[in-house]
Amino acid sequence: MSDAASGSQTVAEAHVALRARDDIQFDLPHAPPRPPAKPMHLPEISAAFFWVVIAMAAAFILYIIVRAIVDREPKGAPLPTAEQEVAKWRPEEKVARALLAEADAMAAAGRFEEAARLLLHRSLEDIAKRKPKLLRPALTSREIGRAPLLPDAVRAAFDAMAAPVERSLFGGRSLDRAAWESARAAYGDFALPKAWS
Repeated sequence: MSDAASGSQTVAEAHVALRARDDIQFDLPHAPPRPPAKPMHLPEISAAFFWVVIAMAAAFILYIIVRAIVDREPKGAPLPTAEQEVAKWRPEEKVARALLAEADAMAAAGRFEEAARLLLHRSLEDIAKRKPKLLRPALTSREIGRAPLLPDAVRAAFDAMAAPVERSLFGGRSLDRAAWESARAAYGDFALPKAWS
């Protein structure tokens, strides 16, 4: 027997002896299959989402109802008259009188254009205070006078003050005393209707 054959037999015998031992594990047992992962329960998620949406909708409807009740005027409350609506646009009497005194002083010095422009510019400031979004830099006085947000009395007074100022600035005509007095009367009739002097 050659050395190679005896070496093979020795390895084979060693292998058989090794496999015969019971303290070494040669075969791996099959692991039990993993249980499948629990799928998301869409019905539970859908139900929760549904109730959240319902709660938000109910809160929104409740807000609208409460807002309507709070904002509602008492039953039988009369609608404001045209005069009451216009009164909201009038400057304070003290302010109007001071403005007229300043404009009258300019007119007395023969500065009719400046006096009329002063009344117009202050009127624009008053409009801007009451309706800030109404005035934009590119608007002409005619466009402002046609604004639907202006009550008729405000529109008429504004147009009567704007017309002579436009004639003076864009028409190249000097304002005379009659044109100034027309603009002053328009402002006075509007700002001080019961105490116009």
